[in-house]
Formats: sequence, C-alpha cells, structure tokens
Amino acid sequence: MEYIEQSMNRAKNGNCKGDTLFFQALREVLVSIAPLIEKHPEYLDQHVIDRIMVPNRAIHFKIEWLDDDNVVHVNNGYRIQFNNALGPYKGGVRFHPSVNPDILKFLAFEQIFKNAITGLHIGGAKGGSDFDPKDKSDKEIMKFCQAFMAAFYNSIGADIDILGGDIGVGAREVGYLFGKYKQLTNSYDSIITSKPLSLGGSLGRIQATGYGLVYFTQTLLEDRGETLKGKICTISGSGNVAIHAIEKLYDIGAIPVTCSDSRGTIHDSNGIDLELLKNLKLERRASLEYYTLERKNATYVKRENYVQGSSFVWDIPCFAAFPCATQNELGENCAQLLIHNDVKIVAEGANMPTTPKAIELFVENKILFAPAKAANAGGVAVSVLEMSQNSSLNYLSSEKVDKRLRDIMSTIYIDLKKTCDEHNLGMDLISAANILGFKRVADAMIMQGV
Repeated sequence: MEYIEQSMNRAKNGNCKGDTLFFQALREVLVSIAPLIEKHPEYLDQHVIDRIMVPNRAIHFKIEWLDDDNVVHVNNGYRIQFNNALGPYKGGVRFHPSVNPDILKFLAFEQIFKNAITGLHIGGAKGGSDFDPKDKSDKEIMKFCQAFMAAFYNSIGADIDILGGDIGVGAREVGYLFGKYKQLTNSYDSIITSKPLSLGGSLGRIQATGYGLVYFTQTLLEDRGETLKGKICTISGSGNVAIHAIEKLYDIGAIPVTCSDSRGTIHDSNGIDLELLKNLKLERRASLEYYTLERKNATYVKRENYVQGSSFVWDIPCFAAFPCATQNELGENCAQLLIHNDVKIVAEGANMPTTPKAIELFVENKILFAPAKAANAGGVAVSVLEMSQNSSLNYLSSEKVDKRLRDIMSTIYIDLKKTCDEHNLGMDLISAANILGFKRVADAMIMQGV
C-alpha cells in the first residue's frame, strides 16, 4: 500500500537516518497492519502512523565513573521513551558494548506493541549504555550503576517510566540502580522491576520470559493437536531467557539439546545439563567451552568455525527451534538448515532474532512461527505483576505468579487467533500480533487527542 512507502520515506528523511534495525521493525509493522488500515482508514486520517513511529522522548546522557584504580571512564547512556498512550513507559535497561540509539529505538518500538498485546496498561521504552560489564569487579559494577542512575533519575518515576533488567543487567545491577534512586529521591517507589526478592522483587520474575516462551509455544501446538513432550528442541543463547526456557522444556518433557554464547555452541545429544549450564553462566560467568570438560560426550564448536552466514545451533535436527540470543541471529542460511532438518515450529525468545528473509522461508514452507512480540511477552507481564505487588504490599506465591503467567500467555494466543480469524490471516501470528498491538495503542492515542 502507498502509505507504507510514504511513512518509510518520512522516517528516513526525519530523525531516523541510519537506523537500520528500527527501519526493519517499522517496515514489518507497517506491512502487517495493511488489513487493519483497510478496515479503519481513520488511522490514516488521524496520522497515527506518523505519530507512533517517532519517540516521545529520546534521552542521551553522559556517564562518568571511576574504576578500581581511580581512572576516569566515560560511557554513553540512553533512554528511548517511545509511547505512553496505554500507561507509563516500561522497558528494560541493557549494558553492552553494542548498545546505540538504533538498537534501543528498535527495541523500544517493539516494546510498545509487545506490552499492548499483554492487555496490561503500560507503554513502551528501552534504555541502556555501551558499558561492558565483562571483567569488571563488583565494586566497578556498583560505581557504574550508581553513575548511570544519577545521570537521569529525574526522567523516571513509578507513574512515568519503569525500568527493568535486560542483557548485562541482572539482579545485582538492578539492586545497585534501585539503591541509588532511593538515595537520590528518599523514595521507595517501584521504578525498576526484576529486583531481588529482598528489595520487593516478585517470585517467578527471573524465569518469566523463558517460561512464558514455552507456555506460549505449547499452547499454540496443543491447539493444533501437537505437543513438545518428547521432542528435540534447539535453543540459542545461554542467558536468562535461554536457561529458563531449557528449564521449562525439561518440566514438560521436551529434550533441549543446544545452547550458545558469544564464543561458540554446545550440542549435547543427551540433553543440556541444566545445573552445569547454570553453574557456568549464572555463578562462574564462564564460557561454554568449559562445558565439555565435565560432559565428555557433548560437542563444542567455536564461533570461528561456523559455516559463514550460519550457526551450529541451527544445524542440529529438531522439532522446535528457540532463538533466544540476539537480534537477527537467525538468517536465511540458518532457516534453510532448519527447514532441511524438518523443523515444525520456530518460537522467538529474543527480540527480532529472525531476519525478514528467514521468516519468508518459514512462511513459504508452512513452518509455524511464534513472533517475539507475543512469545517472549512473559517477562514484561510478570514485571507488571511485580509493580502491582509493590503498590499493594501483597506478595504472591510462586505458584500464583506462575498461574498468572500461564493465563496471560494463553490469553495472548487466544487474542492472536481471534485477530487471525477477523482479518483472514490464517496462522500469520506476526501480522496478528502487530495488528492487535497497533490497534490497542492507536485507539488510545485517538481517544487522548493530539
């Protein structure tokens, strides 16, 4: 449709020059919502697309901190507060050398619709810094987190913008960020989620994204008379999402056989040793290359030995594939490997881990595809439960949190299926997720006026 190219051109000629990842996410949404625009031309009349594709605020700030040798370092800090039509901004904070405005803009844009799909009243945002936590002492991590919070604490608040964990930001970092905010404001406001339990965190929050990914996938399969039980599953990544997806896959009787990190991939045909993986990644913060020292029958392949344009993870025959590492990790060559190995479903645990070309191949070959906006929404869903518990001082048991998570993921699937039926989309869950999320946000924007 003409509005797609017109909108893309306005974005490229506006304040988005060079934003490759953001353009990829924007185009996916614009193409997907075509059936909605045909039924609701008022969205074009009200210029909702022009309004929704520009962040409300894009904050860039300097972070100055001292290392253990009292050497001064300077990093960039960012917060993209994209849209708050449905509620206060909500989104994670990422500490990684790759962090830049394009990555955060894409993540924040995706977060708008992911949050809307949950049915919870929160907007979309994302933030972070190009700081690298690797090889830093605990004291250096603390100093950096304190400097990060001091640089922009006055731009957030319990009814304004709520942060969360992400890559490089776990319970330790969240604790330091929260502690500095409390010190600066003399307030115990819930301005960050994924907190340690002793600081008001929620049971089940750490597990939520990985568990929710498996719950959504299992719900989708059961609706079609299938199951993950007894099936071989391949997982990329070895962070929080991947670890807890593996944990939940074991709970339901599936067989997860791979995981990966920035240096290489493990294939353990007997099933990933979950306790060993947790010890390496959560306690020792070590490379997966040490996995084979204790699991002699497992195979470790270094990244440098991957076939160009591919990943060893996706060369393993499987029933279900779960990309849980990073954006655009699963490209055209990887998709061809999976299809050749007779994969039945691909469910995204990371944000936009599958390239457009790869998605096209999955669609052409009738592979079920669960997009990140829906499949990995469990984390933000339980984050909102944490916010609710903080406000009421009424904390839920892990069983109650898990039930709420399962119910939310089930409801997301039911809502997407209804959207597919309403717009004759078949099983195009990507379009359904974008239409559902866009409609909820657009309606709220129109109700609030300009």
